[in-house]
Amino acid sequence: MSREAPPEEEAPGDGGGGGGGGGGECQGEGGCYLALCARPVHFEKANPVNCVFFDEANKQVFAVRSGGATGVVVKGLEDKNPISFRMEDKGEVKCIKFSLGNKILAVQRTLKNVDFLNFIPDSPQLEYTQECKTKNANILGFCWTSSTEIVFITDQGIEFYQVLPEKRSLKLLKNQNINVNWYMYCPESSVILLSTTVLGNVLQPFYFKSGTMSKLSKFEIELPAAPKSSKLILSERDIAMATIYGQLYVLYLRHHSRTSNSTGAEVVLYHLPREGSCKKTHILKLNRTGKFALNVVDNLVVVHHQDTETSVIFDIKLKGEFDGTTTIHQFVLPPRSIQPYQIPVAGPASVTSQSPVPCKLYSSSWIVFQPDIIISASEGYLWNLQVKLEPVVYLLPDKGKLMDFLLQRKECKMVILSVCSQMLSEPGRGSLSVIATVFDKLNHEYKKYLEAEQSYTMVVEAGQSRSNPLLKRPVRTQAVIDQSDMYTHVLSIFTEKKEAPHKFTIAVLMEYIRSLNQFQIAVQACLLLSLESIYPPAHQLSLDMLKRLSTANDEIVEVLLSKHQVLAALRFIRGIGGHDSISARKFLDAAKQAEDDMLFYTIFRFFEQRNQRLRGNPSFTPGEHCEEHVTFFKQVFGEQALMKPTTF
Repeated sequence: MSREAPPEEEAPGDGGGGGGGGGGECQGEGGCYLALCARPVHFEKANPVNCVFFDEANKQVFAVRSGGATGVVVKGLEDKNPISFRMEDKGEVKCIKFSLGNKILAVQRTLKNVDFLNFIPDSPQLEYTQECKTKNANILGFCWTSSTEIVFITDQGIEFYQVLPEKRSLKLLKNQNINVNWYMYCPESSVILLSTTVLGNVLQPFYFKSGTMSKLSKFEIELPAAPKSSKLILSERDIAMATIYGQLYVLYLRHHSRTSNSTGAEVVLYHLPREGSCKKTHILKLNRTGKFALNVVDNLVVVHHQDTETSVIFDIKLKGEFDGTTTIHQFVLPPRSIQPYQIPVAGPASVTSQSPVPCKLYSSSWIVFQPDIIISASEGYLWNLQVKLEPVVYLLPDKGKLMDFLLQRKECKMVILSVCSQMLSEPGRGSLSVIATVFDKLNHEYKKYLEAEQSYTMVVEAGQSRSNPLLKRPVRTQAVIDQSDMYTHVLSIFTEKKEAPHKFTIAVLMEYIRSLNQFQIAVQACLLLSLESIYPPAHQLSLDMLKRLSTANDEIVEVLLSKHQVLAALRFIRGIGGHDSISARKFLDAAKQAEDDMLFYTIFRFFEQRNQRLRGNPSFTPGEHCEEHVTFFKQVFGEQALMKPTTF
């Protein structure tokens, strides 16, 4: 977790990052659940003339050649165009970062001051300098907290400045004297953490917001055993800061457990609130020793292990063992390697026909930054780490636990719906009690969203939203699986297939309706409609309900047609009494795309009969634009198959 990428031959110490070997494969059923992003940032690799730096606030890599004299190239994951410029070589660059918004560049070359350069249109490109205020202090580094505010961290405290680019000067807003061993910055929460005291294990956080600096309560990291020496014990390599489920945590990688009967390292999580004291809340058991590195992806703590070239994930929302003060967690899934990654061969077209080179995973030149960044200095790549949910389905056989895990993930909807479909069909058909558990977990999330939406609407309608500017409409996450999702993606297919025994089909539908009732969610008619073919009384009930239904019907029809479930869509629209006004062409298009002649015949005949009933003639009018479908019908079934007008 070093701030500057080392040259190729240098390896980080304990806790720094991966290790040798060629990257383990994803063994066994289920495969790899972690992957490097497909489009990394490529930069000139670290070498004696090119120094590489990473700015954790803007997520940018700086490649500085010859102190900047032969060029500086800045690239970020979000940036479409890299920034390139030259600057005078005034000595070795120790730290280089843009302000938020890339308008002002700050460069540290000495232990005493930081140089600034404006990147504002029509502004003179003249450097200006700020020396640290504290006498005899050495600058350890600096952090931009906004587009014009910067913090110098020295070995004797912190200095908070406002940069005035037009005046090419800085104004000291606040400073605090405190002995500092090292520091860490979490840009997502604007908190700087300082390591203080001789052993380094008393941490002092500061919070920055629009020109103000607040001192949060300091806390002590419990070291594995009583230290025998009086030198720095707690290294910054073993500490990380990250936001997990909206809360800020300090993660401490403890290489030896405090309890003698426990072997292996562990990650201790300290919850750091804005107000109140910092408390130890979670312990993640690694059950192994060696070199580790930490990332946080999609609210999961990922721990990489160099020796075995594997990683594990922890979810602090899942149940663990609670000992009265802290919750102890085991990893959610068995250890797996990050998915093998191929580095594309760059160069002219004649050369790029070479096959891509496998990337050395868990390499000793990997450096890990929070929350989800991995940099390979020797290969010149910056990646985001990503979690893949599909393999998790096979690695977590307990469907209840699987749902608890999936419902907390950002991109979960389609994976959850596919788990529901698998659960209802052979060979992995679940028992009714498992199916009921899954429905209840989904409807619990659904109900939470409906309630939040309802309270928001009530506040807005009562006109109280003006007096509460913080009021925001609840966000509909992918964890909200409503009845329309369930009907179109799972239940309609399940009842159409007719694979399951009749009693089981009815039991599943009734179980879903029972679950909705349990959470006091009004049952929508489309569900009852799906019962119609196996339980006729449901038809009239659904019709009554649909007369009072919202506009979700068009959406359901569109989804069914897009999935080539043309008969199900027609049955649905007939059930709600909308079949006289639907577009014949839309249904005929879908039937033709399904490449099933008998399906096309059925749909075509339905609309001929509708035309006869409504207009006294089975043929289509020019306004319906069905000429190509009439031609196709005649080609396949012959002109004599067309319906003749009925005369009385």
